[in-house]
Amino acid sequence: MTDHDDKEVKIRIDKWLWAARFFKTRTLAKTAIEGGKVQASGQRIKVSKEIVAGDVLRIRQGWDEREIVVKAISDVRRSAPIAQALYEETSGSLERRSRAAEARKAAGALTRPSQKPGKHERKALERLRKQFDAP
Repeated sequence: MTDHDDKEVKIRIDKWLWAARFFKTRTLAKTAIEGGKVQASGQRIKVSKEIVAGDVLRIRQGWDEREIVVKAISDVRRSAPIAQALYEETSGSLERRSRAAEARKAAGALTRPSQKPGKHERKALERLRKQFDAP
């Protein structure tokens, strides 16, 4: 069983995610699925779920969340350009990811301190935390 253009062919989702190069190993794909990071049609799925062309998947990796449509089925891991032909990311997903990346860049420039807090800053932070933690 190798590359398939037939719409009726099914393959386990962990194997497809590995072949489409979303995860480096099948074990990482399995862990992500079990952790609820991969959803099919808005529902959590099991590792043994078989997918077919046309399925809509939502994959969360780190800060990014992609919504993709499965275009082709393959259980063979090939080069990146071939792997990218197995799916198509929705336009809404692309837009959300670009906006989130912009927001992270903007926030990262503002919140990064130039050095570790000193004794006085640490104590001030502790007082602030206690103030908000108290009921």
